[in-house]
Amino acid sequence: MRFCSVVLSLMLSFPSAWAAADSVAATPPMGWNSWDCYGTTVTEAEVKANADYMATHLKAHGWQYVVVDIQWSEPNAQAHGYRPGAQLAMDEYGRLIPAVNRFPSAADGRGFRPLADYIHGLGLRFGIHIMRGIPRLAVKANLPVFGSVPQMARAGDIADTSSICPWNNDMYGIDTTRAGGQDYYDSILKMYADWGVDYIKADDIARPAHRGEIAALHQAIRKTGRPIVLSLSPGPAMIKDVAFLQENANMWRISDDFWDNWQALRLNFILMSIWSGMGRPGAWPDADMLPLGRIGIRAERGDNRMTRFTHDEQQTLMSLWSIAQAPLMFGGDLPSNDEFTLSLITNDEVLAADQHGAHGSAFAEGGDSVVWTADGAEPDTKYVAVFNVGNAGQIDIRLEWAALKLPGTCVLRDLWARKDVGTVRGGYTFHIAPHGSGLYKVRGAKN
Repeated sequence: MRFCSVVLSLMLSFPSAWAAADSVAATPPMGWNSWDCYGTTVTEAEVKANADYMATHLKAHGWQYVVVDIQWSEPNAQAHGYRPGAQLAMDEYGRLIPAVNRFPSAADGRGFRPLADYIHGLGLRFGIHIMRGIPRLAVKANLPVFGSVPQMARAGDIADTSSICPWNNDMYGIDTTRAGGQDYYDSILKMYADWGVDYIKADDIARPAHRGEIAALHQAIRKTGRPIVLSLSPGPAMIKDVAFLQENANMWRISDDFWDNWQALRLNFILMSIWSGMGRPGAWPDADMLPLGRIGIRAERGDNRMTRFTHDEQQTLMSLWSIAQAPLMFGGDLPSNDEFTLSLITNDEVLAADQHGAHGSAFAEGGDSVVWTADGAEPDTKYVAVFNVGNAGQIDIRLEWAALKLPGTCVLRDLWARKDVGTVRGGYTFHIAPHGSGLYKVRGAKN
């Protein structure tokens, strides 16, 4: 094995100072997002069914966010993509509201408040997806901007009609240097806070980083006084923006949309290595959702299926995200989970590496072997993840305790098996199958 010089040089180039975005997301957020299974078409009943499952099976293990993804304002949303020029549900101030044929409780101007109340009643938290900017329909109608002063600004005054998402034409960007630009973001965040929103996934904003609009969202959230997670998409984000992202967001995507194939997972090993060690309380690099369980029901890509990842690959995915302290946002339809899928996301010892580990970083790699480590909460304790990213056969990965700056004799615990391997002197040789992994806790043995 050898130290990855590229990763180490990138880590040394990061700024030493950092500041997390306020006080939310002290640990990597854990939740469910509707995108991988329902795409643009999720309904209120489906959201409630997933929330019910989370409350029953996952809440005790730390899972808490239930997030409605893109185009909840589109009455006629379709699977496998977007409808150009869609007529979106909108109020008199150009703020998108839920389509009542899909979210019946939103009728009579109630918005997402009833659904948020339902989810809060389960002891969970509620999130929504938004697109950067202001609806084109609002600009066409030149609607007034709620709360703008000293005189009422209008949508046409703040829209940057040259700033358009390349894959969805619902919105124009906002020029936040114009009077009324910040006011529009303040107005939608006030509405979301009134609804009881706890998490916002803002899209078409991180690649490239639209700094003015990211900062406007961050400021608008702060003005509400409500602890709202701000997650930025899509990726990959740029390393040069790391200090700005840490200051203004709680999560930012470091990969493009991640789906259920080995090549995509292999690419995320590289991207997560580049960003390794950069997670901090309140600010987390995000490798995207977990395409596990039943996905593709009405999604953007592929048809109704159980994930194409093998069992070994699914464990590898969870091992990597956990050792890296990455956000864990489950993408499959939770009520469709089988026992294996449920076991992956309820192993408290694995989840502890994600939630309570620190400084998860790529440690060494060579050939088909990859090793990651993270600091444990106790002295003389490390989390260790070992991976075989090759296709050929089983490999042996030797790790010496001295290389981890641990005592010569350590207790080795297998987190997936939830049992101690034993008290081991010097180091250990791990035997890892192709596309497989192991996740361990290593602590110095007491005399």
